[in-house]
Amino acid sequence: MTDAALADDQAVRLRNKVIDDLVAAGTIVSPAIEAAMRRVPREAFAPEAELSAVYHPWNGLVTKRDADGRSLSSLSAPQAQAHMLEQARIEPGMTVLEVGSGGMNAAYLAELVGPSGRVVTVDIDEFVTMRASRFLAEAGYADVRVVLADAKAGVPRFAPYDRALVTLGTWDIPPAWRDQLVEGGRLVVPLQVMGLMRTVAFEKAGDLLVSDSSKLFGFVPMQGAGAHDSVELALAGGAVTLIFDEGAPADPAALDGVFDTEPFVVDSGAGLRMGEPWATMQMWLATTVPGFCRLRVDHDLNEAAARPLPGATVGCAVVEGGSVAYVATRQLDGDDLTLDVHAYGPDAAGLAETVVEQLRVWDRDHRGGPGPRYLVLPAGTPDTELPAADRVINKIHSRVVLSWPRPAHSASDQDIAHQPFPR
Repeated sequence: MTDAALADDQAVRLRNKVIDDLVAAGTIVSPAIEAAMRRVPREAFAPEAELSAVYHPWNGLVTKRDADGRSLSSLSAPQAQAHMLEQARIEPGMTVLEVGSGGMNAAYLAELVGPSGRVVTVDIDEFVTMRASRFLAEAGYADVRVVLADAKAGVPRFAPYDRALVTLGTWDIPPAWRDQLVEGGRLVVPLQVMGLMRTVAFEKAGDLLVSDSSKLFGFVPMQGAGAHDSVELALAGGAVTLIFDEGAPADPAALDGVFDTEPFVVDSGAGLRMGEPWATMQMWLATTVPGFCRLRVDHDLNEAAARPLPGATVGCAVVEGGSVAYVATRQLDGDDLTLDVHAYGPDAAGLAETVVEQLRVWDRDHRGGPGPRYLVLPAGTPDTELPAADRVINKIHSRVVLSWPRPAHSASDQDIAHQPFPR
């Protein structure tokens, strides 16, 4: 057997192993998606990469970086692609828009819509679209329309679309993505809210987008007119950075020296087991506590600091005036972890208690649950037309309304805001 034949045989074995694992994990449930992912040669869209990296089930593969080493384009992990395809509910004959190209996912879409359907993939980067066009043609998917454009405007030339899949992390939802969908069409998008990204599946209902599922995944950020820069506030000599996607402090100087004092520490009583995801905990705090931000610690600088931050942080914090509180894990016996709140500043005790209270609500009502429901409305929607919700996030083109489903074991009047959105 030639080297090329051996490589082809290894690629097929790895491809089938990945799909078998995703089926066993329940990520792939549709026979059509399983068949499509078995047919498309993933290695054809990253010929420069090792097969072991191409077929890693949980890791994406970066195909382009900027001068600072940040990822600009990538092939999403098979797990993430399979989940988004399941969320999209694509059927033969549909017209599908993909925002963010690369070729791999467009090939899956082409398999799913079949010869009677149409796939359009758009990207702002000519390097990406040229690669996608070449790889799609070589793999037998030359009918996919590859468009070089700023995806914020969608691709009106081929609209309307039955489905739109966004494979780039986005902070906002441009009106074109909604307007170019048919009524009842589905938009699947990695949406960033308060710095936390979830792949959310929406259904179009007039000028509304109503979510019916979401999943925690990371994607490279959108470029062009839809790009969004976070506000980063470095503290403690650069050992700690607070990252605000929304609601940056009006007076950052109030936090100068905030970590120079002893922390006020409270055991919340809420906990986790080792390996248990805490994504809903972070989103619950982002939804319920004003001043939420992400927290990044430079471990080398922190260890060298005169007063290093204690505890294994979970990457989120809350700011109020000149005070800061962050959540950290502390291991108990066995695999049990408890969540401590470390607070600093003039109102450390009050802020710690606010965060602790919400951690206890999360632990009691939402731990292990599905997370929030999303409703996206046009930016000009008046407050009087918004449904009851836990949080409203105002962006440039949209108002994102977050509400948590009512806990199954609770029916108090306070839980009314956690009911699903009306359809």
